[in-house]
Amino acid sequence: MTTTGLRPQPAPPAPPRTDAAGPPGDAPPPPVSTLRRILAHPRFMHHHRLVAAVLTANAALLAYGLAADWWRGPGAAEALGAAALANVALAVLVRQQYVINLLFWLATRAPTRWPLRIRWTLGKVYHFGGLHVGGALAGTAWYLGQLGALTAAGGRGPGGAGALVTGYATAGLLLAVVGTALPPVRSRRHDLFERTHRLGGWAALLLLWAQAGLLAGGPVALAASPQGWVLAVLTASIALPWLRLRRVPVVVERPSSHVALVHFDHGVTPFPGSSTAISRRPLWEWHSFANVPAPGRSGFRLTVSRAGDWTGRFIDDAPQRVWVKGISTAGVANVETLFRRVVYVATGSGIGPVLPHLLAEQVPARLVWVARRHRETFGDALVDEILAHQPDALLWDTARDGKPDMLRLAWQAYRQFDAEAVICISNRPLTWQVVRGMEERGVPAYGAIWDS
Repeated sequence: MTTTGLRPQPAPPAPPRTDAAGPPGDAPPPPVSTLRRILAHPRFMHHHRLVAAVLTANAALLAYGLAADWWRGPGAAEALGAAALANVALAVLVRQQYVINLLFWLATRAPTRWPLRIRWTLGKVYHFGGLHVGGALAGTAWYLGQLGALTAAGGRGPGGAGALVTGYATAGLLLAVVGTALPPVRSRRHDLFERTHRLGGWAALLLLWAQAGLLAGGPVALAASPQGWVLAVLTASIALPWLRLRRVPVVVERPSSHVALVHFDHGVTPFPGSSTAISRRPLWEWHSFANVPAPGRSGFRLTVSRAGDWTGRFIDDAPQRVWVKGISTAGVANVETLFRRVVYVATGSGIGPVLPHLLAEQVPARLVWVARRHRETFGDALVDEILAHQPDALLWDTARDGKPDMLRLAWQAYRQFDAEAVICISNRPLTWQVVRGMEERGVPAYGAIWDS
């Protein structure tokens, strides 16, 4: 295990650990209660609770509409269409960059004197994707209901046969978008998911415009209708990031074959804890990385580690320019300001999203960084920069000390630092191990949920 210091001396050789336990210290206590263990399970995370809340609200609307006889008769298609559009609007707008930043800003306004339970819940703001999923599922269901009402009318209602044709085409696209977003498909065919989501979503929006115009009786009537205004807002929301599309120069530094440090200086200095999406082929794929601005300097850095085909090609064949779009968007670690003291647990290149918070020093923090040969992999300059701000950090070298018990390391740092929360940036299994383990023991814990 590497000790800490501004210029730590190389440790003498030691045999690899075989107990995978971590340094001596108190082991985490048992979960505080059965209820806490259940609520901390990934199946009951806030993301899924928001999905359930949206679907429950729509089920209540369906029941009320059945009692009020909304879904039958000449006005059924219009009522079903309004419910579909409202849910689609929720799904689209909650993913808009300005809306995301607003949600984080509002959630983190709470002062640290508020009760921990309230701040703990506000810190789950990054689960907002549950609103996106719930809105998309409900909107698709309502739209299929509207299509059923138009089909039952046999093309004799508003819009005629044109509304049916555009309706079936839109329904096919919506089902493709939802189908490729299902976790088993998305995890195995992420490129297909991303392209279907983007190109299929754009095509569906155009078809919704066409169908809405037919159902309204023409473009003039549509422009004066609520549906027209909602569609205009959705179109602007989707187009806005692309209006800021630009190709910018980068300088790529490779401290090892595993990591690339990408330097940007094109007149933008993002806020700590934000992310930027970059691409080499903007219509096909985008990848988001945490911004690392340095206090008092313009520009920022991204840390790209070898984690797949795209990142591997980026490291081996470093570009001189990349595409960026939109604005910097808040990430999970921004919730740190809700707490008096926090522990950051990072593995490997997970140090990237953590580093800007360590440099900004907005909140007292303690770092636990588990990686393989930190200096060889990430370079002396980066490690020295981290230790300059975190002289008491725990750097665990898996090449020498073996794989640690991540939950035990997190618990010990939490106790020793008298922290209020733990933020973990790692791969999916280790993130859930730490987040779930800490929350079972009554400690606020946060980490990525891979919902994008």
